Amino acid sequence: MADSYRGVFGAIPYAIRHTESWTMRVYGVVGALAAGLIATVVTLALVVWMAETADVQGGTFLFSRSLYVVAGFAAVAPLLAPLLFVARRHRRGNSVRPGYDRKMAYGGFLFLLSLYVGLVISAPAELREPTESAVVGALYALPQAAGVVPSVIAAVVVFATHYRLRVTDEGVDADTSDEPAPDDPAADD
Repeated sequence: MADSYRGVFGAIPYAIRHTESWTMRVYGVVGALAAGLIATVVTLALVVWMAETADVQGGTFLFSRSLYVVAGFAAVAPLLAPLLFVARRHRRGNSVRPGYDRKMAYGGFLFLLSLYVGLVISAPAELREPTESAVVGALYALPQAAGVVPSVIAAVVVFATHYRLRVTDEGVDADTSDEPAPDDPAADD
């Protein structure tokens, strides 16, 4: 495996180099930058929060710090999942349905958009600006706790897309049809 990759950081450029889908290539750059930005913000915010609460005994603060890390991982993992799935598919030479790479990129872009929608929904009242947009007004009207719903739905779409379009090891489609799915690179953009 001379043309392999090592870990997540190697899988991202591997997926970008080996895909024939320009949509996936664009998502590879945008998704990796967004994941890096989110990971940096979460890490820096955690460091600041730990410094502010360093003199507090364990208990609730320790538990909430742990949840903060889990929430950061929950935001980054679905962003990187399409890239990791595509890199794995190309490294192993797995057969998939036509358009797999492109559709995985669409799922990644959907998740990125859902993060933005979730931020709009969960924005504190003092940070909300008056708007004439009916869409933004409707998002502001939702309870702040509903801000997590778009991201959860989009993450499920990313993983469902992968499982729907993959082919099992025996060459039989994942939905148990009798025909193996063709691996047509021309259909991938």
